[in-house]
Amino acid sequence: LPQHEGKVWAADVERFVHDFYADETFEHMVAPGVLYITQPTELGSLYTLAELEALSRVCRANGIRLYLDGARLCDVFYIGGTKAGALFGEAVVVTNPTLLHHFFPLIKQHGALFAKGRILGLQFDTLFTDDLYVRIARRAITTAMKMKQGFVAKGYKLYMDSPTNQQFFYLPNEVIDRLREHVSFELWGAKGETTSAVRFVTDWATTDEDIDELLSLL
Repeated sequence: LPQHEGKVWAADVERFVHDFYADETFEHMVAPGVLYITQPTELGSLYTLAELEALSRVCRANGIRLYLDGARLCDVFYIGGTKAGALFGEAVVVTNPTLLHHFFPLIKQHGALFAKGRILGLQFDTLFTDDLYVRIARRAITTAMKMKQGFVAKGYKLYMDSPTNQQFFYLPNEVIDRLREHVSFELWGAKGETTSAVRFVTDWATTDEDIDELLSLL
């Protein structure tokens, strides 16, 4: 489906499903069954509540499951652990038990049955106590905003104005090559002739001193 600043629009989902079943050969093709979206998106944008509600309505009207990676909504959702300080593991929560046909034997068959699952549960129990998860996440956002302000103040252009812990910039290739000797970050797409898009990500452990050092390297 087309993306709009990293997001999927309900109208595009509706159009896709309609066009699929309007094709008389649809029985010979793989039918749409799940809409997978991420919150925040891969470009660091955020779905509004209205956008999520519209997607949910379209999916339910057409019998499609809605899977949301990174938020506590929908039929199935995902809660990250490692980026929030957990030693290992992520949580996939299924709100509708009827979706779990033979779920336990499927886990065993694929070698994913975890013998020490209690440890994973204890981590999330701790993270969800006294708003610890939110407080840890706030550190990642605060340092990301400080990073963005620092890059902009130095004259670098935003690739995407993200309100999340993912920050995207256009950087001259010589700056990218120099920074790579000291800092870990990603090229966001193919490298351009003189300038390229990059992605930096902060997490629970990022400090103000880390950001100060990064900005000084610029």
